[in-house]
Amino acid sequence: MNTGDDQLHEDAQHDEGGHDNAYELDRRAVAAILYAVDIGDRDKLIELMEPLHAADIADLLEQINAYDRGRLIRLYGREFDGDILSELDEGIREDVIGMLHPTVLADAVRELDSDDVVDLVEDLEEPQQAAILGALEAADRVAVQQALAYPESSAGRLMQREVVFAPEHWNVGQTIDFLRDSEDLPEQFYHVVLVDPRMHPTANVTLGKLMRSRRDVPLEDITEEVFQVIPVDQDEEDVAYAFNQYHLISAPVVDPEGRLVGMITIDDAMIVLDEEHEEDILRLAGVGEESSLSDTVAATARQRLPWLAVNLLTAILASLVIAQFEATIAVLVALAVLMPIVASMGGNAGTQSLTVAVRALATRDLTRANVWRVVRRELLVGLVNGVVFALVMGVVSLVWFGTLDLGYVIAAAMVINMVVAGVAGTVVPIALEKFGIDPALASGTFVTTVTDVVGFFAFLGLASLVLL
Repeated sequence: MNTGDDQLHEDAQHDEGGHDNAYELDRRAVAAILYAVDIGDRDKLIELMEPLHAADIADLLEQINAYDRGRLIRLYGREFDGDILSELDEGIREDVIGMLHPTVLADAVRELDSDDVVDLVEDLEEPQQAAILGALEAADRVAVQQALAYPESSAGRLMQREVVFAPEHWNVGQTIDFLRDSEDLPEQFYHVVLVDPRMHPTANVTLGKLMRSRRDVPLEDITEEVFQVIPVDQDEEDVAYAFNQYHLISAPVVDPEGRLVGMITIDDAMIVLDEEHEEDILRLAGVGEESSLSDTVAATARQRLPWLAVNLLTAILASLVIAQFEATIAVLVALAVLMPIVASMGGNAGTQSLTVAVRALATRDLTRANVWRVVRRELLVGLVNGVVFALVMGVVSLVWFGTLDLGYVIAAAMVINMVVAGVAGTVVPIALEKFGIDPALASGTFVTTVTDVVGFFAFLGLASLVLL
């Protein structure tokens, strides 16, 4: 059996239909790894694991059961890399740390940049935090503790303390000589930050410009046009937005006095963006922002229960509306057959509008300047779609029940509910955000309630007036 990257990925592409699974672990390679664990062949395990990226190993540890995970980690031993811990899902990270021998954990953590260590320890229990901090050198431990002192989800938590900087009066040659002589440069960096005598960052110089410029060229002559400084207490969502908006690769972080204290790089900013998108998706579904496939049954049930309870209350509200027309439904049973269609179509239209609005709020594309234009657009979209499906349902009702008046009723109710759904899907998340409530978390319940109540009321109310 091959032991390189081809073994781990190529078979998956051929077996599973090509590019859709291009970066998934090959199940036969996983089986080979687990077989090596079963027979206790450490050399074979290392041979199979060596070509894998830390993210792939993290995926492997997440996919196998706890028993196999423990055996693999113990057999893998000192080969365990600190980057694997950074890539692991938070749901099993604590368990994996608990399985590692203290010496292995110490070696793994020392390999990480300060920002990765902060990300690793901030969500752990105190005993495990102490174990990791105790494994660090004194200077690194102080740096991590200082970062942990900043507010959660702030730039101070996100930044790395290792920064490459140079005086703004240096030239290219001085800077290159300095970089070559330095022994403690970050493993990866993209810019040299220029600072004034008071350690205030003034500009960035990319490594590309630095390497292709003559030695006598002043650094100030090759600085980047776009230069953003990040306050240490800025919310990480705003940091990620700045990186996305201004196409930043890295940005210096400054304290309240404007002094350089750290650096944020594109990989950390994109992780924040990815986490925010994931949280929005989970919140829209009402399953909790930290839900994971590795969560226990009890934890998963506890996360989902509150919003299911809210949905129950809103469903009761819709049922109360139906109850007001009990006599009407008793006279014309066809209403009971058709009324779920009106509510369902409104709910789907509202969800479409809601998803677009929540996403636009998250990316800051939906603002005060364009809010009414967006609301008008959704109103007109709801009207157009409502008319189209009203004609369809009018014909269906006529053919199904043989009465033209019922077709008129469901067509009118469909138009009303689709228009209301389009407007509610936009207005509700905007209103919730204005009141400081996360629109991704609460909008779905309220929009669904609006479309159910309006749909039932419009359909049954019109039926009472027209058909009885």
